[in-house]
Amino acid sequence: MVKPILQLYPVIPATIEERREQRPMGRNVERYQTLLQEWHEIVKAADELGFWGVSTIEHHFHSEGYEVGPNPALLAAYWASITSNVRVGELGFVMSAQNPFRVAEDAAVLDHLAGGRSFVGFARGYQARWTNILGQHLGARATLSPSGDAKIADLSEQVKAQRFADDKRNREIFEEQVDMVLQSWTQESVAFNTPHWQVPYPHDQGVDWTMTATRDLGAPGEMDDDNKIRRVSVVPAPLQDPHPPIFVSSNASMETVEYCGPRGFIPTYFSKIDRASEFGRHYVTAAEAGGKHYALGQNQAMVRWGQMADSEQEARQAVADFDVDIFRDLYAGTTPMQFDAANPVDSVLNSGLWVTGTPEQVRDDYVKLWQQLPAEYVVLIFHFAQQPRDSVISNMELFMEHVKPALDELTDYKS
Repeated sequence: MVKPILQLYPVIPATIEERREQRPMGRNVERYQTLLQEWHEIVKAADELGFWGVSTIEHHFHSEGYEVGPNPALLAAYWASITSNVRVGELGFVMSAQNPFRVAEDAAVLDHLAGGRSFVGFARGYQARWTNILGQHLGARATLSPSGDAKIADLSEQVKAQRFADDKRNREIFEEQVDMVLQSWTQESVAFNTPHWQVPYPHDQGVDWTMTATRDLGAPGEMDDDNKIRRVSVVPAPLQDPHPPIFVSSNASMETVEYCGPRGFIPTYFSKIDRASEFGRHYVTAAEAGGKHYALGQNQAMVRWGQMADSEQEARQAVADFDVDIFRDLYAGTTPMQFDAANPVDSVLNSGLWVTGTPEQVRDDYVKLWQQLPAEYVVLIFHFAQQPRDSVISNMELFMEHVKPALDELTDYKS
């Protein structure tokens, strides 16, 4: 059975004129407060409708008000308290700009607060405005996987070289920090000596520690006979053993698929179906190399935006009302997606990431996608609260009633 995840993008609702006149809209406290209250009602609806999970993003400094999502784990912790069955998480922690120990601690506490109903998402970071700032102490820079960018050939050799270098460093930091999170979750104590981290600090000298009880009460090897800390114990451990399910965002990078497969991580494809289906086949092969055996689509997630309505015209109008502004200003401004001001709705739909129309049309279009890659998870993104609460809930209800049963038939592998 397919497992739907509701992914809400926290958009301060406003017209483009209001965003100009009342800038920066991202700091409008009244509208953000209203967004939060209605957000929680949508999360409760997801719980009642039988969604597998609910999540949101990590993005910072969104003065324009399009993605006001600086702390997804904090929101997920609250959602855990107001739901009974749905899993809570984030898609996801941007590990090139995070402290891995804080991520390990926050995710473990969330897992306990949720009673084991949590999942964790990791991402590499593509928005330079904040990734470069928050990741500066690691030397991380935002990246858009140049190997998958069709426009890379149009760039100068110097710019291309810099983009590939940034991408390589971002990936190195990302993979190192994810591994540090995993070790923190699964080992009684950890120590690291890498170009980015010394644990303890300084690593060779250890940390003077006068609390001598640590030698007998702490983790074995944490404190030596000279009263120095040689390892640290990251507490608490997650409730789920060995840890919550891990999702990794992927757009244009086969390297991410190869990274996820042997580890059993769930690649989450923000991609057109031709690329996602190629990635899906490669994931199965990569997982086999790590001794993990999946059917095509199993342990993988497909991401889609979309609108359902009584008619195709009404669905297109919903795209115009709720999706065009953020697509024009944010997506087309930070990714290779293209926007044509003369054809705004078609620009959105031509991205290949929207499924739009009547419930029957949307069902049939999803079936065509799943025939190419029968993904175990589907991530449904809505630009709440630019899209009002009732409209989001209506789309959720229509998906569960009309689309999910058809996709269940295509994902009947054991999971």
